[in-house]
Formats: sequence, C-alpha cells, structure tokens
Amino acid sequence: MTTKQRILLVDDHEVVRLGLKSLLERHPHFEVIGEASSAREAMEQVENLDPDVIVMDIRLPGTSGIEACEDIIRLHPEKKVIMLTSYAEDEMLFSAIRAGASGYILKQIGGEDLVRALEAVGRGEALLDPAVTQRVFQEVRKAVKEEEASAFAHLSQQEKHVLLLVSEGKTNREIARALYLGEGTVRNYVSSILSKLGVNNRAEAAAYAVEHNLKEYIHN
Repeated sequence: MTTKQRILLVDDHEVVRLGLKSLLERHPHFEVIGEASSAREAMEQVENLDPDVIVMDIRLPGTSGIEACEDIIRLHPEKKVIMLTSYAEDEMLFSAIRAGASGYILKQIGGEDLVRALEAVGRGEALLDPAVTQRVFQEVRKAVKEEEASAFAHLSQQEKHVLLLVSEGKTNREIARALYLGEGTVRNYVSSILSKLGVNNRAEAAAYAVEHNLKEYIHN
C-alpha cells in the first residue's frame, strides 16, 4: 500500500485553499491534513500535524511565506516547502531558494502540473516553474562570471597579459618580446602575479588562469 503524501496548505485566501484542497484530494496518494492562513498558523500546524509537504503562498499577512519557509526548514530540515506565487518576481524567487524552498511555482499552474510538482518534490527533487527556470540559470551564470572576474581583481591589466602568456607556456624571454618589455620587468611581473594569486610556481598560475577563464577578462 502506497503511503499518502501529507500536505499542509498555507494561503490567506480561503477560496485558494479550498480550490487546492479539492484538486489534491481527487488524487489517492495525496492527503490534505491541514490548512493555515498565516505564517504563525503554519508554524503551529507543522508542529501539530507533521506534514510531509507545505504548499505556501509567498505573500502572507505579517510574516511572509519566505520567512516562514526559512523558519520551518531551520527547525525541520526534512520538510519540503513549495512556494506559490501569482507573479514571477526575480527577487522573490531567489529569496525562496535561499530560504530552502524545494519548489517555486506560479498559481496559474495547471492542476496536473501541480500534481506532478508535488510528486517530484515528494521524491526529493527540486522544482521550478518553467516560467522562472531560465531566470535561475541566468542568475547562476551571472554569479559565476562575477566570481571569475573577482579572481583577477588584484592584478593590473599588464599583469593579466603576462599571466595569459604564462598560461600559454611562454618563457620570460618570449613574453618580454611579445609585450615589448625587458626580461627583468617580466620576471618582476611574474613574481608579483604568483604572490597576488597565492600560488607557488608558473604551472599553478597557469592552471589558475585557465580555471577562471582569464581570456575573457583581457582588454586589448
């Protein structure tokens, strides 16, 4: 016999809760065990009813759904929280992810899609509404770019050029010729680069440059 997924519905609009309950109770593997209209009620119901999944509106009176999600996950890390929202707002989305939500879906989602979302979260999968997934990837890519750029923040533009040539296996003499510098000057640049990057030798510096995509941060 399949164990039912125990669900707590949290929304300050009774009509929304009734609609969700009616939809979910048509499926034999879901059981709506409680409802709440505020973050405070949600916390009490989590303690009293021990749901598996909490489906929670992101905007609640007083304490927000995001704050409630954070509190629930901190006290009960095994719980799964799906945030419901009417609008795909970037800041709300990332706040929900940081708060530990397992899913973030729009209220306009179709009934069967909601069921699939609950099933996925019940299996331990994280889920995002397709309408906001692309935004997450864009934000992640942006964060990676910022991290890469910060990896070379302490190097001057000339030091970046020297490091790029080091990463290509060039000797000090070859670098000096390419950049119209004296060999002693290149040697000083290399020493400074190793110190600033906290690496021990040219090979480590070269590996660092490749790992952090130095070429993308060279301005001609």
